[in-house]
Amino acid sequence: MADSQSPSPVHPGIAAIRSLALVGPAGAGKTSLAEALLQRSGMLDSAGSVERGNTVSDFDPLEKKLQHSLQSSVLHMEHAGLRLHLIDTPGAPDFVGQSLPALEAVDTAVIVINAQNGIELMASRMMEVAAQRGLDRLIVINKIDAPGVDLPGLLAQLREAFGRECLPLNLPAEGASRVLDCFFNIVGASDFGSVGLAHQALVEQVVEVDAAFVERYLSEGDLDPRELHAPLEQALREGHLIPVCFASAKSGAGVAELLDVIERLLPHPGEGNPPQFLRGEGPEALPLQALPEPEAHVLAHVFKIVADPYLGKMGVLRVHQGMLRKNAQLLVGHARKPFRVSHLLRLQGKAHVEIEQALPGELCAIAKVEELHFDAVLHDDPEDAHIHLAALDFPVPVHGLAISPARHGDEQRLWEILNRLVDEDPCLRVEQAAATNETLVYGLGELHLRLLLERLRETYRLEIHTQPPRIAYRETISAAAEGHHRHKKQSGGAGQFGEVWLRVEPLARGAGIEFVDAVKGGVIPGQFMPAVEKGVRQACAAGVISGHPLVDLRVTVFDGKHHSVDSKEVAFVSAGRKALVAAVREARPLVLEPIVAVEISAPESAMGDITGDLAARRGQVSGTRSPVPGVIAVQGLAPLAELASYQNRLNALSGGQGRYTLTLSHYEPVPPTTQAQLVAGYQLREDD
Repeated sequence: MADSQSPSPVHPGIAAIRSLALVGPAGAGKTSLAEALLQRSGMLDSAGSVERGNTVSDFDPLEKKLQHSLQSSVLHMEHAGLRLHLIDTPGAPDFVGQSLPALEAVDTAVIVINAQNGIELMASRMMEVAAQRGLDRLIVINKIDAPGVDLPGLLAQLREAFGRECLPLNLPAEGASRVLDCFFNIVGASDFGSVGLAHQALVEQVVEVDAAFVERYLSEGDLDPRELHAPLEQALREGHLIPVCFASAKSGAGVAELLDVIERLLPHPGEGNPPQFLRGEGPEALPLQALPEPEAHVLAHVFKIVADPYLGKMGVLRVHQGMLRKNAQLLVGHARKPFRVSHLLRLQGKAHVEIEQALPGELCAIAKVEELHFDAVLHDDPEDAHIHLAALDFPVPVHGLAISPARHGDEQRLWEILNRLVDEDPCLRVEQAAATNETLVYGLGELHLRLLLERLRETYRLEIHTQPPRIAYRETISAAAEGHHRHKKQSGGAGQFGEVWLRVEPLARGAGIEFVDAVKGGVIPGQFMPAVEKGVRQACAAGVISGHPLVDLRVTVFDGKHHSVDSKEVAFVSAGRKALVAAVREARPLVLEPIVAVEISAPESAMGDITGDLAARRGQVSGTRSPVPGVIAVQGLAPLAELASYQNRLNALSGGQGRYTLTLSHYEPVPPTTQAQLVAGYQLREDD
């Protein structure tokens, strides 16, 4: 590679580094392509296969069982004097929490397309995110030798979907058994299209970014591609060129040529767009450019956490600035106490070797440091305490399960394991629901949670009971009313006495509970009023008609009685609670349900079915947008209770290509039939 044409001198070790992430839909052949590259570079004697369960990337027992990648895997290879860092990522939408962070660690996103399936939603999504992060993008059309594929049609679809910037760097030849280079080469018989015309289109696209080369091209005609390194890198950085390569990981066609493209055309750490670091917090945060220079102080970013059974917590990171050395002292974010890098590792799937140092642009791992966490910035200068990367836009986990251990006494262990798994996956969320006293775990879909449960059982030997999470209904009132209760108890000795009169009035949604002491003349002594309030709030927390918390009302205590001997706190707690219940029953109580704002993204062809289904679930469509070509995002409102297991339905409507996100919008009264069912169910439980 002609590094002498780079804008400024670059450390030779850094100039020899390449980093890329294989991203795209499940079934595109990313893992097989990684194996083929490892074998072609000499790192493997023979490539493994997903079917045989012997690939370097998919080493997890569950991955071998399902024959699908479930987590990102970091690989490396040496080729032609280069050190290539490669991340193989899962393609299922449920595991996007593993694939998105990989884009923060590389200079090039390689979007792998299945020639048989064409442009799938995950490919469009990764193209969009890579563009937002300023990454160079390379499209690899894999499985070019599969029966019935329409490669010319697919290339045309790519250009229509992602722009005229998508140009082939090579073309299939001899029945897709090999490929012909179109950048350094101008002759040859391809299976479709002209190699010469493809070469001309590439050169014209590249020189467009540099006026001096445009003039030369217009006056001299074709230019030597070896002179075009600087404008080529600029075109890649600016998204003015998105190269397309053809390959078959299965037969090896195009694999050697892909390695050559990586060597000669893809950027080293000094040529790609700098990562989006910020110094400071909130709106005052300012952009910061990390310099890929070994002499600078260290900046590294943790893009993956692994809970290794032997090495403990392991942070997988990219060094962005400075030389990271073994035994160095580093700080995590704004922590004041440094840690020592005792174990600096280079990863090859599940294997790892100790290394002494890592240059800017390299991927490595630090083991046995509990302070590490996902998205942490590591540094060796206290002045860098408030540096962070621009946040990734992760989908919100909305597919929930209530879980509990099958064996009593395992509750704490379950909580600890869940938090360990959440550390590894930014799209898992666990919470303790105070309203329902349940441990809830949320993921991106049914498959995501199913694999979580299987991991709990197989890896951690923890048997689990599950059930759908209870909907967080609320109760309120729609009219003012009064309630009264006298608590009187006599059992031989000192008795219990307390009497309370109170009034309830509805408040606006979200106002909470307002307690007012309007007692005159000391009929309820001041020392007992906290007990009355305690009883009122106990009744509100427990609910009155359906067993759900009571909200958005004012409770005014205006009268009562006490006894100079028998009045006690417990008596006024009971009187306050039961007076509140009596008042609420007369105040036209309502059950409220959570209404969520929903955004559903799916192929354009499925939108009619999706909007119809949403309407059948008492939903309302408020708008649409088109985030990427061929994809429509529908926004609307719907009751949360109607969206239980919605991902399964959406999969059926969209051919598995749909995703959705939810955020709580507000609460509304449930339909009368639903309220009657909830009230009746609560009454049965009370009777039991």
